[in-house]
Amino acid sequence: SLRGSWRLRSGNGSVSLQAEVPGCVHTALLCRGLIQDPYYRFNDVTYRWISLDNWTYSRMFKTPFDVRKWQKVNLVFEGVDTVAQILLNNVTLGRTDNMFNRYSFDITSVIQEVNFVEVHFLSAVSYAAEQSRCHKAHSIPPACPPPVQKGECHVNFIRKEQCSFSWDWGPSFPTQGIWKDVRIEAYNHYNLIYFSVTPFFVKSAEQWYLEVESIFDVVSSKPIAGLVTLSIPKLQTQQTFTVKLQPGEGSIVLPVNINKVKSAAVEAWWPNGHGKQTGYNMTTTFMMEAGFQIEKFSKVYFRTVELVQEPIPGSPGLSFYFRINGRPIFIKGSNWIPADSFLDRVTYDTLRLLLKSAADANMNALRVWGGGVYEQDEFYDICDEIGIMIWQDFMFACALYPTNQNYLESVRAEVFHQVRRLKSHPSIILWSGNNENEAAIASNWFSIPYPDIGVYIKDYVTLYVKNIREIVLSEDKSRPFVASSPTNGLESVKEGWLSRDPYDTHYGDTHFYNYGSDCWNWTVYPKTRFASEYGFQSWPSFSTIEKVSSPEDWSYTSNFSLHRQHHEGGNIQMLQEIGRHFKLPQNPDPVKQFKDMIYLTQVMQAQCIKTETEFYRFSQSEIINGEGRTMGALYWQLNDIWQAPSWASLEYGGKWKLLHYFAQNFFAPLLPVAYEDKGMLHIYGISDLHEDHKMTLRVVVHTWSSLKPVCTLAKEGVTVKAQSAVPIYKESISDLLERCRNCTRKSCVITFCLMGEDGLQSPTNHYFLSSLKDAVGLQKTQLSVSVSQQDDIYVFVLQTTAIAPFVTLDVGSIKGRFSDNGFLMTEKKKVVAFYPWEPTSVEELESSLILTSLLDV
Repeated sequence: SLRGSWRLRSGNGSVSLQAEVPGCVHTALLCRGLIQDPYYRFNDVTYRWISLDNWTYSRMFKTPFDVRKWQKVNLVFEGVDTVAQILLNNVTLGRTDNMFNRYSFDITSVIQEVNFVEVHFLSAVSYAAEQSRCHKAHSIPPACPPPVQKGECHVNFIRKEQCSFSWDWGPSFPTQGIWKDVRIEAYNHYNLIYFSVTPFFVKSAEQWYLEVESIFDVVSSKPIAGLVTLSIPKLQTQQTFTVKLQPGEGSIVLPVNINKVKSAAVEAWWPNGHGKQTGYNMTTTFMMEAGFQIEKFSKVYFRTVELVQEPIPGSPGLSFYFRINGRPIFIKGSNWIPADSFLDRVTYDTLRLLLKSAADANMNALRVWGGGVYEQDEFYDICDEIGIMIWQDFMFACALYPTNQNYLESVRAEVFHQVRRLKSHPSIILWSGNNENEAAIASNWFSIPYPDIGVYIKDYVTLYVKNIREIVLSEDKSRPFVASSPTNGLESVKEGWLSRDPYDTHYGDTHFYNYGSDCWNWTVYPKTRFASEYGFQSWPSFSTIEKVSSPEDWSYTSNFSLHRQHHEGGNIQMLQEIGRHFKLPQNPDPVKQFKDMIYLTQVMQAQCIKTETEFYRFSQSEIINGEGRTMGALYWQLNDIWQAPSWASLEYGGKWKLLHYFAQNFFAPLLPVAYEDKGMLHIYGISDLHEDHKMTLRVVVHTWSSLKPVCTLAKEGVTVKAQSAVPIYKESISDLLERCRNCTRKSCVITFCLMGEDGLQSPTNHYFLSSLKDAVGLQKTQLSVSVSQQDDIYVFVLQTTAIAPFVTLDVGSIKGRFSDNGFLMTEKKKVVAFYPWEPTSVEELESSLILTSLLDV
């Protein structure tokens, strides 16, 4: 391995330092104290010079083996970011231009006992600009990001993390560096490059079989014969194959039939909430005639996935849903972006914390979005382990792309590499060609004159269909592929891969954003087959912002607050959305007012996405005016890349926003949901459980001014059907208010939950009959709390003197999460647990705790 300490120097040699590999220039400079935290205040702009320079990594190394004894020696880079010339002992080995590729250079004739390796980087920014200048055929928009993003131009001309040139939620840090492993490998006879195992289920035979693919580099001049033995002890399965490897690079595919008796007993891999994530250990041994043996240990998972697109009775269009192991699964989750601008800072622990937070909020899926990176192996390993399904985009987003030969060759190599690297993961359930590029052409985002549009359609089909899709279909027959998101699926295919309207609710998936309407009103949302992106912004908590700002920044209208907002008009949109239902903060103390604003943006975001997600969930079993059968809700977005206002539910560093606490409830496996239509209150029972349950629906009405309910209704013997959403209660609001005397829309609030005999219980949900700014009788409460420790958990007992909406506990920068937060408190006492992610104490928690409810702002 060549990991560890390298030399790093700037273009003119004025800066020279030690740098860690894997790593990048920014983190090396930070580590040596040559720059401040790049995320501090305005440093994203201040440190532009770093990405405009051309840096060189170099190091000496001794060869730890006798070179003459090996037929082939390679220098292998798992990831180079991005444009570089690679030299060994002053001999140029080759160049790199794609961050997502693996590069292997033959150094058999160049390597010596003592070696000097150099990686000369070219600024990604100047390379992209140069590529754009050289592209004479036709312009490839967009040239630059909107000014509000403070980014760099022509990112579509470089195969690099697209959002590293800035995005509407992230800064511009076009990094340079060796971002993954680098090593020397030497071998005789043959070497195993890729190894994958894909499961298939043969319905007719009721039997599982595995396709085991091995890709080799054979260096001997004649074929090598031998035996391959595969064994899965737990399934009493062992098979031996005679194989012959031809010289050069080639693959062998071995079909392994699972023991017939055991096939019935195979435990399938299930998504979170639907069963276990069982994996089986498999050993593969290659015994070749050269007497050279390779042993490969891997984990094998059994699961099937189908994307079902078929006619629906009573509706035009087609369905769009996933069947896992033959069972339709409602997809619940979010969208994943890179967890840091500097990928070497994303550790296994970072990934584990974020992914575990997704599973803890009852998510079963994430979409790895096409403007970031194909994630590291550990990311998919964790998803396999905890049952998070992955919708995997290829790395193209919100832009048109060139299709000249060099570019296509680079992309082809990238796709081959990534599919081979990732296809063994059961968590990946779909490949998707790009993010929003079908929509970009269909809706003409870039104002292309109508006569010229044909050229761009041709480019689109060339890139995503004739190249990416063809490679995916040849390399991986075990999971579906769609060309874009949003797309109309099979209908887009029928229309030549570009549909007239990719947002059509009767087909495929949709993305939906609307900041101008009232987000509490469910009728503004599309009754789509699958909602793969939708969202609202909020600010991260003060403790997160505080780390990268100074006191003069702490106001909603400061230069800093404007600088961090990369979405045009975003701060004002949040104010408008809040103003519809809440009173805006008026505190004369500017810092208190800023903290109140942060709190309200989080309350607003959580309540908006709750309303929209519940709408998607209750639409899963019905067709109304030809629309419905919604089978997926992935809100935008799960995580943050830095400390700034964004659509995320997890702040940079992993702290849960109120939205994430709400997600735990609105994605609960069992949930009652209320909505109002033409003066009628409807409650649906939503279930992801695999069996029907007889439950009691408890509906409680409170006046805002009293903790004592004005009336309670228990409806018994309600059947909540397995994996569906069914109406379980209906009453006109006026009847309800009359029944619960002295109630008006403004003076009362409804809460409700489902309870079963066997302790099965849903979260308690709420429905507001009016805006909270108009609520009558709400009183400022005295909230008190006591904290104690029980084993590894801390227990907070809250007491209130009056009904308190959106009660929020915040322990500043102490890492951990609560069992519940942002809740409506309608009872005198509530117990909340705190799960720490690092050691803390009762004293620390007590002194950090800030309790807020709506009337405190």
